[in-house]
Amino acid sequence: MPKKRRNRGRAKKNAGRKRRVPCEQSGKLVPKDKAIKRYMVRNIVNTAAISDLKEASVYSEYTLPKIYHKMYYCVGTACHRRIVRSRSKTEMKNRQPPPRRRYNDGKKSSK
Repeated sequence: MPKKRRNRGRAKKNAGRKRRVPCEQSGKLVPKDKAIKRYMVRNIVNTAAISDLKEASVYSEYTLPKIYHKMYYCVGTACHRRIVRSRSKTEMKNRQPPPRRRYNDGKKSSK
């Protein structure tokens, strides 16, 4: 039987079974090496309230804490939410990671 992907859709190599993690949206249990992972870092407070908090704060140089959350998606959910897209056979052979989004002062830059 021909195989579709070089790594069969997983990153385990010679590691045996991997721990299962729940999908963020569907709740399906997915092997950790197969799950699509995204790391979210955002402020606890929305942008509209930041200036109000800075004015009301006693400390002049206080930095607001952030939320750090690693999200796991199953393949079906990641395709449905357009986190990943399907690629043609020639594009699948490209092993380079996609270009990363860069942010300058909270705004996306095109680099």
